[in-house]
Amino acid sequence: MFEVALNFRRYGDAGRDVLVLHGLFGSAKNWHTQASSLAGEFHVLAVDLRNHGASPHSPRIDYPSMAADVLALMDSQGIEQASILGHSMGGKVAMQIAMQTAARVHKLIVVDIAPKRYPPHHDDVLDAMQALDFGVHRTRQALDKALSERIPDAGLRQFIMTNLVRDAKTGAFTWQLNLPAIAADYVRLAAAPEGEPFDGATLFIKGAASDYIHADDRKIIETMFPRARAKVIANAGHWPHAEKPRAFAKVVADFLRSD
Repeated sequence: MFEVALNFRRYGDAGRDVLVLHGLFGSAKNWHTQASSLAGEFHVLAVDLRNHGASPHSPRIDYPSMAADVLALMDSQGIEQASILGHSMGGKVAMQIAMQTAARVHKLIVVDIAPKRYPPHHDDVLDAMQALDFGVHRTRQALDKALSERIPDAGLRQFIMTNLVRDAKTGAFTWQLNLPAIAADYVRLAAAPEGEPFDGATLFIKGAASDYIHADDRKIIETMFPRARAKVIANAGHWPHAEKPRAFAKVVADFLRSD
């Protein structure tokens, strides 16, 4: 295992440290609104996980490796302990950190993911992204149309397209994230985080319309996170921070402020 030096965005310069970890196909910039809302009270680092955003690419992507990256970032910034908020894949990274290095985590916030293995459910998205011909489709409109044949959900498509950047040499669009590594190691991303139960303050946030956390996940959550509490965001799916930003921000801030 080797660590990569993660890219991050800093919000605020005072208060307790808070790290924000995005989900699969996401990046730190997706969390600008939420990070900004916390910056008045907290020192926030919104992180690009390996193979995502502007962080370095690596041939391997799994939870122990991503946890090591985040801990190395904390070390480089002189952060001994932080509250960590993670969404989806980032939630599993956050849980991995808490379960293997509990002393580094003040509070844990897990957004719409459970500490379990999930069946593959991004195959269509990965196939669509890998099949995109940047030589043929050279505008965002053309790329959107091409992706729509396999990704009919416009919201999901726009989220995926936040990863498009221009190649400095050719001027053509390309994927900023490391798509080959993500596709090759996808089975590792479906896995559960591993380690010892985390006895620190923990909040699980679920979108009411999301099916990522089920009632029968309660047992494993209570076993691995005995102090966990839960909040459900009404009228939200898997991205409650984007779909109901005010309600989400209040839930997060209230938890971080609590004793």
